[in-house]
Amino acid sequence: MTASTTVGHAPARAVRRRGRRNRGRLLGWAYALPTALFVLLLFLLPLLLVLQMSASNWPLLGGNQGLNFPENYVDAVNNRFFVDSIIFTLTYTVVTTVILLALALGLALLVQESTRWKGFLRTAILVPSALGLASASLLFYVLYSPIAGPFADLMKSWGFTFLGTPAGALWSTVFLIVWRYAGFYMLLMLVGLQGIPEEVYEAARIDGASRWQIFRSVTFPLLRPTLALTTVLCVTGSLLAFEQFYILTKGGPDNSTITVVQLIYSVAFQGPNNLGVAGALSVIVLIALVIVNVAQIRAFGEKEGAV
Repeated sequence: MTASTTVGHAPARAVRRRGRRNRGRLLGWAYALPTALFVLLLFLLPLLLVLQMSASNWPLLGGNQGLNFPENYVDAVNNRFFVDSIIFTLTYTVVTTVILLALALGLALLVQESTRWKGFLRTAILVPSALGLASASLLFYVLYSPIAGPFADLMKSWGFTFLGTPAGALWSTVFLIVWRYAGFYMLLMLVGLQGIPEEVYEAARIDGASRWQIFRSVTFPLLRPTLALTTVLCVTGSLLAFEQFYILTKGGPDNSTITVVQLIYSVAFQGPNNLGVAGALSVIVLIALVIVNVAQIRAFGEKEGAV
């Protein structure tokens, strides 16, 4: 083959390479298009609508009646339940996160061991995770009922109710959430534990480390990425708590278990029927969630870098 023939084929090869690259780009966009549409329709457009509502006079019936900024945000902050709902939501988030993640880690360490009952324990702990939160809340509502529940006679004889006091309502709901989500977070923890190389444990045992020293110096540091993920998920889910309190307590007793999301729902559909103020509350919650999640990720990132 002559040099001129070789040179003549070079542009053709370049054209074919460009064609393959273009087809690859089109294929990539085709794969990304469903996800992009999903994000656009279910996140970006609703977010823009909420931002518009938060800056408008927007009653439940009647639609947008003009600009009302920053009055909506002032009314949102001045709501009589605003501060109480924040305090209760933060209290519930801290209690739930600590108990749930500690229990999930303990269960993951338990079922990680190669025992005779390992398969049964994993299945039994995971079963509640298959039940929807609303269904689980209805189930516990019946269990806690002082009339039809299985503990009704006991509650009458002792003179107490699970949901009759602020503390009782809080801890009864926490128990429901721990029962419902312990298996899910245990599974995440178990995946993280199984990702730790066995050679690391062998080296620690050869050096004479005890089980506690292995957990503190090997397991816990290497499990930090999984802990970061589970903490972010748990904190975010707790800050957005709604179904369990709406079904179990309706915000009671004496409005002591109103979460921030319940307050948004109440302002929009039960009390003032003002979507503008509810939108302002939603924007405030969104900003708080972004700040909290960024702080968590940065905190875990700094700790991981310090190891």
